Amino acid sequence: MRRLARSLALSLLVAPTLAVAQTPELWRQVEIVRTTTGIPHIRAENLRAAGYALGWLMLEDYGPRTALAVLRSSGRMGLVFGRDSIESDFLERLTRERAVESYVKLEPGTRDVYEGFAAGLNRYIALHPAEYPATMPADFTGYDILAGDMGGPAYGSVRRFLSRLDPRQFPPEEPRRFGAPPAEGEDNGGQARDNVGSNAWAFAPSRTKSGKAILLRNPHLAWNSGYYEAHLTVPGLVDFYGDFRIGGPLTLIGGFNSHLGWATTNNAQRLQEFYSLDADPAIPDHYLIDGTSLPLRRELVAVPYRDGAGISSVTREFWFTNAGPVIHRANGKVYILKTANDGEYRNGEQFLRLMRATSLDEWKAAMRLRARGTSNYTYADKVGNILMVWNATLPLLPHAAGGDTLAIPVKSTSDMWTQYVPWDSLPQFLNPRGGYVHNENSSPHFTNMRAPVDTTNKYPNFEKPSFSLRSQLGLQLVGGTNKVSLEDVVRLKHSYRMLLADRVKPDLIAAVKATKPTGDVAAALAMLETWDNSAAPDSKGANLFELWWQQYGQGLPDSLRYARAWTSADPTNTPSGLSQPARAAEAFVQAVAETARRYGAYDASWGAVHRVRRGSVDVPVGGCSGTLGCFRVLNFARDPDGKLSANGGDGWVLAVEFGETPRAFSALAYGNSSRPESPWYSTQAELFAKGNLKPVAFTAADVEKSALVRYRPGEPK
Repeated sequence: MRRLARSLALSLLVAPTLAVAQTPELWRQVEIVRTTTGIPHIRAENLRAAGYALGWLMLEDYGPRTALAVLRSSGRMGLVFGRDSIESDFLERLTRERAVESYVKLEPGTRDVYEGFAAGLNRYIALHPAEYPATMPADFTGYDILAGDMGGPAYGSVRRFLSRLDPRQFPPEEPRRFGAPPAEGEDNGGQARDNVGSNAWAFAPSRTKSGKAILLRNPHLAWNSGYYEAHLTVPGLVDFYGDFRIGGPLTLIGGFNSHLGWATTNNAQRLQEFYSLDADPAIPDHYLIDGTSLPLRRELVAVPYRDGAGISSVTREFWFTNAGPVIHRANGKVYILKTANDGEYRNGEQFLRLMRATSLDEWKAAMRLRARGTSNYTYADKVGNILMVWNATLPLLPHAAGGDTLAIPVKSTSDMWTQYVPWDSLPQFLNPRGGYVHNENSSPHFTNMRAPVDTTNKYPNFEKPSFSLRSQLGLQLVGGTNKVSLEDVVRLKHSYRMLLADRVKPDLIAAVKATKPTGDVAAALAMLETWDNSAAPDSKGANLFELWWQQYGQGLPDSLRYARAWTSADPTNTPSGLSQPARAAEAFVQAVAETARRYGAYDASWGAVHRVRRGSVDVPVGGCSGTLGCFRVLNFARDPDGKLSANGGDGWVLAVEFGETPRAFSALAYGNSSRPESPWYSTQAELFAKGNLKPVAFTAADVEKSALVRYRPGEPK
């Protein structure tokens, strides 16, 4: 235990000196060129300088957010903010210790990016002290950046498991016992789960007017999720344009280089299992496995925190087995969590390889690292390949999946998973018939419908068949035989169609007509009959339909909402119809009155109510919830004046065609800065609201034509 404490202290004291010594005057080795909407084009002499520029930019455009994320990863929240902020420090210090041990295994280029990024943060903090607490450190290192990328247990599922195992000791509302940030997908910035995800398309040359492959990238998350549009160039090493994520240098969710590009969409996979081991009744703090008694490993973590003018500390103990952390001990059992990618340190390394790949083979080789454990990947390249991979670092289970409620009993190592499902055995669609692949967060089974669809799974923990209304609309938009241009793809992506209305409006109209409506209800019904089933800005009927569906469907499972719930036997025509026409008619009467009350009239246009508001921009916008079957997903928050302003869903859109030189269009709705005073805060908001995209400046010549500002970040004034 003393060794661990010494190691933690040594890494915190020695590593900053290392970083400072290796990164002198990096501002001299990089130039940032801002183009018309504030997109930064980073021109760096080396990867260290490229990382430096990214670190500087994320603080320049997003304020302290990235620095605070790295502060958390370094396990020093308590040292800056006091005892109330120490909860995350315990596990973060353990994670950082693993990062220190793993750092030497990284490729030199990855270390260069991490160390440069840390130096960029340090330089910015040192030159802008007023933006940070007086106790904010400016000595971050590559170790701290890697710690933020380390794989670890999904502690959100631990809380759910314990609350079911012993609800009296672990009530569901108990604060985070393990001090960990939310698991991926657990905290969606307040967005409804149905609206969190992405759209991705790829078209083969046989389906395009130019004979060149086309890729669409379109994530849906809260508008505070931190997508960051940037172009990173290091001559001879990397030339990549895409959406980085605020908080670190090498979380590239999608983008392209001169040869290829990819887009990610969330998928549903289970990467961990709970196991119960027998405690050794004869020896304290031992467990039995393979007929042998093995010791639990105890680690004490001392976390210092600011206490007035001084420093105090709190110590906690953690217990581990060789297979994973101990989460509970009771009734002669030791409960553990075994997680895929626990301790995985090559996340950033994999993304850097993907950014630098020049062919499908190189890209696949990078994917086979398996450092990135989740997400569907949709791919296209300049030689005409398209691909969709249901990616997951998936445990090869020797048992049925336990879920979050069951701990699998273990007597021997063979009772637990110890290997992954081979990457090449994951669901994949390479150059399929019909020349397209698509995914909108549904299961991979319906990625391409030109061949017979097999809804059986090769492995029991593959994602079960699902095909949402948004995905079905996506298929209708791309699954035909027509050839498309890049401009066509942009137009199709901005479809305002509300597929739910196609499926249930006829039954709704019949149900209301059967009641022989009069007055406003009859007039509203007549309006609904002529409504084009879209959430376009000028659409009249969409507001009423949305409020009716909320009233009608509230609290009902799909089996009681629809006449025909979704089924894999008829995946493209279900769900459909209404199972309760009388309830539907009653809900319509209520919705007419409620729409008028909320919006001033039951026939208020969608755009009169739904707005994009950012800075001085206040304009109508089309798009709706994915639960309504919209492909252009938007989420809204109610403003004091009763209007609804977009705060999530569609935000970053990229469409790229792969010729000798890529041709692309993009938009980032919430701009490249979260600072209201920034000139880049709202420069793309109106463009996005109108369903338009801007041309991407990718070549050096195009960047120069669009250049507005150029500077060396951190250059002494």
